Amino acid sequence: MPSPRRNLHEGLETLLDLNKTTYRLDNGYWVKFEAYEITPNGQVPHGISYCITLHDRNNRRIIGFDNAHATPSPRRKKFGGRKTTWDHKHNREKVTPYEFESAAQLIEDFWAEVELIV
Repeated sequence: MPSPRRNLHEGLETLLDLNKTTYRLDNGYWVKFEAYEITPNGQVPHGISYCITLHDRNNRRIIGFDNAHATPSPRRKKFGGRKTTWDHKHNREKVTPYEFESAAQLIEDFWAEVELIV
């Protein structure tokens, strides 16, 4: 049975409390959180500007979840349009759209990606 859809702002207070926080992890990895509320708009309808990143010991970004710039979604069927979303994920040099569900899900998804690497 699929899990019930989360409230958009579930975990928002936790995410906002993490703003400007850096954590050192094992093997020289570190993470950085930036998150704050903005006026909702067409590019950021949930009203949360965020950038959550994992870096290696050489300060290279390995993983990042953010909505700092637009990224086109993959092409749809022949007659379908393209949707532009600002929520996306960086995995080294590859950028893919990210479906923002809630602040809590964002944090959970980020740590799940970190666990695959660290």
